[in-house]
Amino acid sequence: MTTTTVHDTAQREDRTITDAGQLHLARAVQLAAQNVLENGGPFGAVVVTADGQIFDGVNRVTDSNDPTAHAEVTAIRTACRQLNTFDLTGAVLYSSCEPCPMCLASSLWARIDRVYFAADRHDAAEAGFDDAAFYDYFDTPVEQRSMPVAAVAPTGISRKAPFEQWASFAQRVEY
Repeated sequence: MTTTTVHDTAQREDRTITDAGQLHLARAVQLAAQNVLENGGPFGAVVVTADGQIFDGVNRVTDSNDPTAHAEVTAIRTACRQLNTFDLTGAVLYSSCEPCPMCLASSLWARIDRVYFAADRHDAAEAGFDDAAFYDYFDTPVEQRSMPVAAVAPTGISRKAPFEQWASFAQRVEY
């Protein structure tokens, strides 16, 4: 088995991808290109579980009128639904493009171990998919953000009522 060294500028460290990983990454790119011909966005993703199961996803934002239907999210949703779990520990996500903040957060929530991508956010921006505002949002001081997000105490009920209910609910599923 050969490996390719990948320079990850975001992390400033080298990573390696296996020949099989290269094939999964190429598949993600192929899925993205094919999805364009099927009226979808130019994004594809592949989740490969620790035991080798493969789940594809493509961007269906405009097709489904769902702004969360990014390729990475659809691949994660498919894997979780078919495996009947929300925990993809040990899985690797291969994406045709650098995951946006939402997709990266989804990968973290799914406990994906690693993410490899082909094109980066600058390549996407050149094609009209500029996520800079989303990256910038989190770097902007709270009081200067374009979309205000504020904690407000509800009237007539404790703001912690759902968490108190959760803590006392014996049948809860921890995650």
